[in-house]
Amino acid sequence: MTAGLLAAAVPGAMLLSAIWQENQLTRQWVQQVEGSSQHRDRPAVGDTAARAPSTPGATGPASASAGATGIAFAIRVPRLGYFAAVRQGVSLDVLFDGPGHYPTTAMPGQRGNVGIAAHNTYWIAFGSLVPGDAVILETRQGTFTYKIYGSSIVAPNNGTVLAPTTDHRLTLTTCWPLWAGALATRRLVFFAEQVSGS
Repeated sequence: MTAGLLAAAVPGAMLLSAIWQENQLTRQWVQQVEGSSQHRDRPAVGDTAARAPSTPGATGPASASAGATGIAFAIRVPRLGYFAAVRQGVSLDVLFDGPGHYPTTAMPGQRGNVGIAAHNTYWIAFGSLVPGDAVILETRQGTFTYKIYGSSIVAPNNGTVLAPTTDHRLTLTTCWPLWAGALATRRLVFFAEQVSGS
């Protein structure tokens, strides 16, 4: 009986720890963005960040690199009330703490396909997303809104969903079925197109 309780308690504790870590990263993102916006109009002498490209699609350090915590940008899904920091990378340790940006894909605001992955435990509510739903990516350079236009269930090794594009796209991937946790054998993919950006 003790073994059974441990078997049930360990995954639950890991999930709670992961959710706590995701919340911590999201708080750090908000603090970073608020701090940078307060100093945007009055950069310090020698502040290289103030001279970094800040226009959408710029390819300098400000748009291509993540902060010290590895946070690249944030994702918001208004209809679900979802908001989380997105770290750079999709390794197991990155995805344990929340969503990650596929480093071989475009950054928000750049021409191309922005790819974001997360474990299904974080995105279990994403199963209710439908065409027309908004996904907002908040970066240090601006905010970019995408509208979902479709979804698909694919094999886990199907890399074609992350293929580069010539327009502004967003691809979200997570394990399927959403309720299966680590036992999921497929991938749920959402496709979206950028409809506005600043």
